[in-house]
Amino acid sequence: MSWLHTPQTGPEGGASIVITPITHDIGGLRVRRALPHAKRRMVGPFVFLDHIGPARFEPGHGLDVRPHPHIGLATVTYLMRGRILHRDTLGSSQEIRPGEVNWMTAGRGIAHSERTPPNTRTRAQPILGIQSWVALPKAAEESEPGFFHYQGESLPQLEADGIVARVIAGQAYGATSPVRVFCGTLYVDVSLNAGASLKLPDEHEERSVQIISGEIEIGGERHGEGLLLLFRPGDAITIRARRDSRLMLLGGEPMDGPRHIWWNFVSSSRERIEQAKEDWLRQRFGVVAGDERDFIPLPGATP
Repeated sequence: MSWLHTPQTGPEGGASIVITPITHDIGGLRVRRALPHAKRRMVGPFVFLDHIGPARFEPGHGLDVRPHPHIGLATVTYLMRGRILHRDTLGSSQEIRPGEVNWMTAGRGIAHSERTPPNTRTRAQPILGIQSWVALPKAAEESEPGFFHYQGESLPQLEADGIVARVIAGQAYGATSPVRVFCGTLYVDVSLNAGASLKLPDEHEERSVQIISGEIEIGGERHGEGLLLLFRPGDAITIRARRDSRLMLLGGEPMDGPRHIWWNFVSSSRERIEQAKEDWLRQRFGVVAGDERDFIPLPGATP
């Protein structure tokens, strides 16, 4: 019997919270935002979760997220279709493709932009992926900013009958991703064939499942595309695919206290966020190399 679908011991649990994402616009693209939400602000270190697409850019169009700042978090970009060009104030310029990971640690402060690469805009382009933010522990909130790119073949990929699981960050199913994390993290891309069953890892206290496509059944209840399902610590959870499905498993250890979120800033301190506002207003974050002509103004600031 495969470790991916080992029978549960004890009663089988179901979702304790079901979140229907709210649709937002980012850089000309509509996305589904599941976190933060009134029902739950965080899951493990994850404080922000955008389900991008599936969508299609027509020739001449693309994603255009202008330079903007961050503090106190790390951004994690993972694509299933399409390409995005990342640039930042460290001088990084990195195109991300499906199956790869862009991890940007903001720490004390960084600014970046995300755009469809110019050389791909001449033709129609699909896009599908997840962008998440993970909060940094208090001891790392003011760490040096950094940018790290990981090729898809560097990520552990586990396969069983009808199941493919890729560990994006943290640990799951006995495998550890090379992506550097700051606390216990669960972040796995899972594809399930119709009829396949998967045991949700139980070593992480906070766990959730985001349904990218398809339909699944947990604890006798069916759930479809776009939903974020959260589970109680310690509950035995088995995911059964009613149709071919793709999921993101995410969570980890609880964060060391609440986090305040304002625009693109995350911090354990409201005062620190006020300082970040002033820093962006006074252009103290630096310039995004290769994208110097444009930026997103501070919301609510007087022109």
